[in-house]
Amino acid sequence: MIWPLRRASAVKVPSDAPQNLILARFKVARPGFTLDVDLTLPGRGVTALFGHSGSGKTSCLRCFAGLDRPAEGLLQVNGEQWQDSAHGHFLPAHQRPVGYVFQEANLFPHLSVRRNLEYGLKRIPAAQRHIELEQAVTLLGIDHLLQRMPANLSGGERQRVAIARALLTSPRLLLMDEPLASLDLKRKQEVLPYLERLHEELDIPVLYVSHAPDEVARLADHLVLLEDGQVRASGPLKETLLRADLPFAFEDDAEAVIDGQVSGFDADYHLLQLTLAGSPARVRLPHGSLPLGQMVRVKIKARDVSLSVQRAEGSSLLNLLPAEVDSWRHMEAQSLLTLRVGEQRLLARITRYSFDQLGIHAGQALWAQVKSVSLLGA
Repeated sequence: MIWPLRRASAVKVPSDAPQNLILARFKVARPGFTLDVDLTLPGRGVTALFGHSGSGKTSCLRCFAGLDRPAEGLLQVNGEQWQDSAHGHFLPAHQRPVGYVFQEANLFPHLSVRRNLEYGLKRIPAAQRHIELEQAVTLLGIDHLLQRMPANLSGGERQRVAIARALLTSPRLLLMDEPLASLDLKRKQEVLPYLERLHEELDIPVLYVSHAPDEVARLADHLVLLEDGQVRASGPLKETLLRADLPFAFEDDAEAVIDGQVSGFDADYHLLQLTLAGSPARVRLPHGSLPLGQMVRVKIKARDVSLSVQRAEGSSLLNLLPAEVDSWRHMEAQSLLTLRVGEQRLLARITRYSFDQLGIHAGQALWAQVKSVSLLGA
């Protein structure tokens, strides 16, 4: 898949406190479950909290929002201290400058779309507003919905209105708790481009809870993997997806994310051509035309990458990428390889039999082969 790339007041912390960082430590004990996390996150972009049901994603988000008060807690957001249990400081939820988007839109059914939005706007004094109604309406593409009642909106439209309402509180942190979970695939595809626009046009850090790998690969810059209330991994998305020690590495949807620059378009065959940084390789895939020079994000599943010691000739495979073996991990009948392609890295899953037949070793030059149809554009 391919996606265009986006390039009450809190207490001030001391001037030497980290800026452009979110520092969070929460410990919450409940019967049968304990949340115990210690996170250092980027203070801008989208951080995805990812994990299976019951891993602690929503519990963690509620701590960020101040809806739960951990017995042990510390939260600093871009130089502002919202919580420090060691010194008895706790900024209550209604004073935290956060926007919260839930799985369900939770619009007021008796108010029109416009009046729902105005409700969010009126929560913030005019002098403290950073986002005006017209801007939020344009970002979410809902100007034609302003006079409608919530009952007359589709699920995707309701969520876009809910996101706009959250933005109109001029948050300094936007929390999104599986906002697409209640939508079918068509409605998800309707909303996702608007979420990308938020990332591109607003400098508001986002914590995005999801258990959907596609959403994470498409939206996130930083990935936190939660498991049984603890942090299993935390780091930049592209690096974390490549970690062979994580549980999703050998799952069917193990994948890598690479960046490419649009370098051509074949109108006859509707093939978009991308150039990869630091490599002579070109990637071609079925997709509509995009502006030359535009940066895009491409998701490539490990199962869709095959390997050869020689460049294939007379093959239907369009993407033959010169690669170098970086590392690998074996599990039962499978081997998961990390490959370098210029400045990018891919994953390839092959059988251990193929691993031995190819004589795989560190630094080995290979050809990574990827079917164009496996990269169908979203």
